[in-house]
Amino acid sequence: MQSYAAHLDELAARARTLAARGPRRVLGIAGPPGAGKTTLAESLVRALGGLAVLVPMDGFHLADVELARLGRADRKGAPDTFDAHGYAALLARLRTPHDGETVYAPSFERTLEQPIAGALPVGPDVPLIVTEGNYLLLDEEPWSTAVRPLLDEVWWAAVDDTVRVERLIARHVEFGKSPADARAWVLRSDEANARRVAAGRDRADVVVDV
Repeated sequence: MQSYAAHLDELAARARTLAARGPRRVLGIAGPPGAGKTTLAESLVRALGGLAVLVPMDGFHLADVELARLGRADRKGAPDTFDAHGYAALLARLRTPHDGETVYAPSFERTLEQPIAGALPVGPDVPLIVTEGNYLLLDEEPWSTAVRPLLDEVWWAAVDDTVRVERLIARHVEFGKSPADARAWVLRSDEANARRVAAGRDRADVVVDV
């Protein structure tokens, strides 16, 4: 395992080396809720220009209506509130591009708190897919058996827990929760998920101090 401070030039150089190995590679960025995975992934994709496309795991959130049917709405964000097999199927498809075929991946719209199908086009000539999510290194099925083998490298986004928790509370407030409800949700739900994924750090190829 290698460790980096969040120097974008170094990280982009490593990602370019990965992309150059061909055929198409998939780079995962994992970490607990609020660690800065999305910011890191977006910054990296911008730095790589046309070499990379971001396809986040959050596009595979189950819709609220399905979470309600399953009785899991109060645990939204837990591993079993995602379509992990669907995510793995998309990663497998992305690993083997076909000439002239654009693959459309889902995104997650935070203002709606819902996944949006077909929102992210991935052209056939892009050499690197960057994907990010909490559970890429979770040592539980189907994540460990269906998702992890499809990732050529996984980086862990590390951040001080106090900063991370306050960042999460602010995010929930920004998207509509009261400060009290936001704090209660983070300490009950998000932090339970953070504890669940914590051991994944030791399984990462790279730890990025963000």
